[in-house]
Amino acid sequence: MAVFSDIVGQKEIKEELGNAVSTGKVSNAYILCGPNRSGKEFIAKVFAQALVCENTGNPEKGSLSEACGECHACHQAVSKNHPDIIFLHHSKPNIISIDDVRTGILETVNIKPYSADYKIYIIEEAEKLTPQAQNSLLKTIEEPPEYAVFLLLTLSTEALLETILSRCVTLNMKPVPDEDMRRYLKKEFGVAENKAEICVAFARGNLGQAKALATSEDFEKIRTSALSLLKNISAMDTADIMDALKEIRDYGFDINDYLDIMAVWYRDILLFKATHDMNHLIFRDELSSIQRVASSSDYEGIEEVINALDTAKSRLKSMVDYELTMELLLLTIKENIKQ
Repeated sequence: MAVFSDIVGQKEIKEELGNAVSTGKVSNAYILCGPNRSGKEFIAKVFAQALVCENTGNPEKGSLSEACGECHACHQAVSKNHPDIIFLHHSKPNIISIDDVRTGILETVNIKPYSADYKIYIIEEAEKLTPQAQNSLLKTIEEPPEYAVFLLLTLSTEALLETILSRCVTLNMKPVPDEDMRRYLKKEFGVAENKAEICVAFARGNLGQAKALATSEDFEKIRTSALSLLKNISAMDTADIMDALKEIRDYGFDINDYLDIMAVWYRDILLFKATHDMNHLIFRDELSSIQRVASSSDYEGIEEVINALDTAKSRLKSMVDYELTMELLLLTIKENIKQ
């Protein structure tokens, strides 16, 4: 069972949706916009459960806005078996077609709720709705049955038609404050302070990403592999670098995680070179190596490497050749960093 108070951060969204439940002034359509793992799905489920709960609004059994977690409806919602909470499924991986909308929504939306006051449709990956699918949904959003609530979860609103946007309440996910994430990781997963710091640094306000890193054995392997490479790169020749590229790929690591680790490493080096203060470093356990590189490399070289890391991420996102991109990056590091 999850309730609004379990949502970490996202104060404005919690207030908006909590007030909607407690006052009964629920809009017919909401857009929850934010990156993967930012918590959109969790918030949508919390909101949907509060709407169908048999005791919401009853202070003696629940609260004005929170689901009670004990009634039959709450148990159904938690197990994803509530008949009035419908998740739109699509037949193709990269698009939500007009047929998906017809069969998943339009054919049932005019049937009154089975047991709740609301009938909630949750559309995950709404950015995959084709224009035709959005237009087929538009009329229903414009003139919905009073009991229908649509929750569109999306990475970006750019793919949504202006006519859809104008008829929805858009709620943008905000980065979760670092301190809130650290507290969550330590309380829920027993993560040590130093590891929590590293996970928070890489997550950049994305709680789901921080959670995934904290519980991933692969992340520790990626971290060890990346730091080993960076500590030894000055002694590597081209053949060694190519072997390292093959090792990265063979491990099956997410290359963006790998590049993020490298970027944080060099930001630590730059910060220490400027301040000689270890208290704000992410890799404090690698202080001696950071000191060595910071003292032997100049500011321009370190900044050149940090810029090269950003360039590499952009190139890989644009589907530029992996080996060429990574070889150029590692050669830039080798040329600019002295150890």
